[in-house]
Amino acid sequence: MKNMLASVVIASVITLPATAEVSAKISGVHLCCQSCVKGIEKAVADVKGTTTDVDKDAGTVRLTGPDKAAVQKAANALVSAGYFGKSSNDSIKMAQETGAKGEKVQTLKLEGVHLCCGKCVSAVEKAVKSVAGVKDHTAKKNAESFEVTGDFNDKEVLDALQSAGLTGKVAK
Repeated sequence: MKNMLASVVIASVITLPATAEVSAKISGVHLCCQSCVKGIEKAVADVKGTTTDVDKDAGTVRLTGPDKAAVQKAANALVSAGYFGKSSNDSIKMAQETGAKGEKVQTLKLEGVHLCCGKCVSAVEKAVKSVAGVKDHTAKKNAESFEVTGDFNDKEVLDALQSAGLTGKVAK
C-alpha cells in the first residue's frame, strides 16, 4: 500500500506542467532620468503577473512573467508608452508597427513618443535630425504629439527614434 501511494505521488509530480518563468532583457532603452524609469514601471504595472527591473544606467529593462504571453504583453505596453529596445529573448518581439510607409514626406506628425523631460526632447532632436532631409521638429517636454518637417523618408525618422530607444506612431 505504501509503495502504491508513493507511486501515485511520484506520478502526479512528474505529470505536473512545468511553470518556469519567462523573462526578456530589453536593451538600448532610452532612460535618461527617474521619470523615464517611472514611466516604464507605470506602463507595465497593469500587466498581471509580471515584474519589471529597470537599470537606468545600463539602459535596460528586464521583464519577467509567468509565461510568454504575459511578457509579450509587458513588452507591448513598453512600446505603447513610447519606449523601444532590443529583446534578448527571440520569442518576445518589440512591436515595430509605426504607420510609416517608407515614403518621402515634407511633414510628419508623430504621437506616443515618450517626452518626459528636456533630455528626452534632446534625444528626439538628435535622432530625427540624423535623418537626411529633416529640417526641424516641434517636440516639447510632455507633448502628446509633434511634427517633423523637411524633405525626408518617414520610416527613416521612426527607425532613428527606435535606434535611440524611443518609438511612436504616425498620427492620423
